[in-house]
Amino acid sequence: MQKLSTRKFLNNRVVWLYIFSGGLVLSTILLGLFYSSVTIPIPTILHIIADQTLGLGWMQEVPGNEEAIIWNIRFPRVLLAFFVGASLALAGAAFQGLLRNPLADPYTIGVSSGAALGAVFVIFFQFTIIGLGNFTLPIVSIVCGFLTLMLVFGLVRLSSRSMAIETIILAGIIIGAFLGSIISLIIALGDRDSMMQIIYWLYGSVGMRGWNYVQLIVPFMLAGSFMLIIHYRELNALALGEDAAEHIGVNVKKGKIFILVGASLLTGASVAVSGSIGFVGLVIPHLVRLVTGPNHRHVLPLSMLLGGSFLILADILARTIIAPKELPIGVITALIGAPLFAFLLIRDRVGRGKTR
Repeated sequence: MQKLSTRKFLNNRVVWLYIFSGGLVLSTILLGLFYSSVTIPIPTILHIIADQTLGLGWMQEVPGNEEAIIWNIRFPRVLLAFFVGASLALAGAAFQGLLRNPLADPYTIGVSSGAALGAVFVIFFQFTIIGLGNFTLPIVSIVCGFLTLMLVFGLVRLSSRSMAIETIILAGIIIGAFLGSIISLIIALGDRDSMMQIIYWLYGSVGMRGWNYVQLIVPFMLAGSFMLIIHYRELNALALGEDAAEHIGVNVKKGKIFILVGASLLTGASVAVSGSIGFVGLVIPHLVRLVTGPNHRHVLPLSMLLGGSFLILADILARTIIAPKELPIGVITALIGAPLFAFLLIRDRVGRGKTR
């Protein structure tokens, strides 16, 4: 009877968390559209979006400049922030579940550094694959991120027979530092304009991207999210260890490939459109697990919702805290994420010490 009531309480808590997360997404989107140097009433914002998307705008006159501000500048920026935050948080949750370590995320295991190198190569050399056009940027970033991940695993296998989690993270940090030095070399060889463009891009931003960048990330985000969410059972089984997962009938090799490819899709596309934005994939899944537990059936979708909302809020701070100038969004996520993650780690260690 007590187990049944406990399970019912947990289920109710998860339901409320979904409701809270959905409300937070809608609230942050509206806040991102409303709060800026030019204040536009929320009914006018809703009218513009309804008119542009469904042709259902109310019978009222909207000044052309307000419509341009909302539809061409703020709305794509807010959507891009949400998609990038959701993708990074989901990729971080997948890597943490796969490697069974809360320190694993696209940045600590080197995937983001590889994706950033691919994007810098495309931007610096104005490289375009025939037939792909603008999609050259995310595709090259995704491929480079995935190759970096394979390089990390290859290095670990060469240095040690066992795929120890600590060794994977250490190898990711080493390779990430090496790829970062290559990016610095490319910057140093460029002229002043290209140097400033790449440096500002590396700091991370979703400003002045427009609908083109939203279109670049959406297909890869949908594909990557689908691949990860449908394999949540494999992530749950892998939490017990690969041998235990195989004993209960999980195809470990196939599941790991899908998880790695899906997480690489999300990371590469996010880095391509927004630059390097850290701590989203590290902190958000950790917070979600504290509330929901380790079940990836809930950890993955809730990480998406909260990660997207978090990055919208970070972007609002980035463009308003020293207005009219803007801070790189990566600076805001680091200033918020690093102390928060340190607090969570200390809290976790203290909690373990008390239970011993």
